[in-house]
Amino acid sequence: MRTRFLSKLTNGEVEQYLERNDIIFVPVGVTETHGALPLDAETVLAEAVALTMAEAVDGLVLHNLPYFFAGGTTVGRGTVQMSIADGKAYLQKIANSLLKQGFRRQVYVTSHGPAYLTVSSMVRDFFDETKVPLLYMDMLKTAEAVNIDLLSSFHDLVIGAYDKLGRLEDVPLNIPESSSVTYNVQHMLDGMAKNPANKLGKYAYQSGAVGSYFDAPSDHMTTPKLTTAEQRAEYAARGVMAINDLVKALDMPAIVENLREADQYTNQTSVQRYSHC
Repeated sequence: MRTRFLSKLTNGEVEQYLERNDIIFVPVGVTETHGALPLDAETVLAEAVALTMAEAVDGLVLHNLPYFFAGGTTVGRGTVQMSIADGKAYLQKIANSLLKQGFRRQVYVTSHGPAYLTVSSMVRDFFDETKVPLLYMDMLKTAEAVNIDLLSSFHDLVIGAYDKLGRLEDVPLNIPESSSVTYNVQHMLDGMAKNPANKLGKYAYQSGAVGSYFDAPSDHMTTPKLTTAEQRAEYAARGVMAINDLVKALDMPAIVENLREADQYTNQTSVQRYSHC
């Protein structure tokens, strides 16, 4: 296809696609402080992964969804905050429109930890309303399912995502916010430790146990110092490979076929058996 991004296709091209397939990937993003990376880093990562998934199964991608619940990163004035309720309502309207358009198999992709608060509730409510199962793929949980550690190569992945989308030069060089410290989960947790709420966060999924803020914008994602275009390209090459390896390990054709089977089972068996649902 000329492109797999829905908004870059003509209406005629979409109509032609829907004659043979009904799959669309919806990367749901966030705009938040991210060290020396652009504010849309986790939006771009979700979009690049969604594009790679779409390429594997002849799907389309609905992108440009960067403004959703950010959470504790609102301490950074670059962060755009959206309530969970407003984000969920907006996303559900998009899902309903896509279903009416003919996209019965919809896969929602995120790389932002607290995104499940918005997407999971939408997916469940949408199912009860329409009896159509949508699939939500949180990148960390998805990687766990195929025994891949994404956090250890997070910056490779993000910079590779910019490259995959033709935006590598959007990743800046020699930024004061960058650091020589290697990012790891413990570093982020140490940065949050001054807030007493951190002691309560272990009782549910992240951001779902108690409201809290990062102590400082710099606590969210220490970013390696990129000094040359060559160094940036090295990160990008590793990241593109990691994205491709992840999607290959997932076996996307089997996943979207399973989603179709789940839809059939729901409507031919479950709904028939329990008509009051």
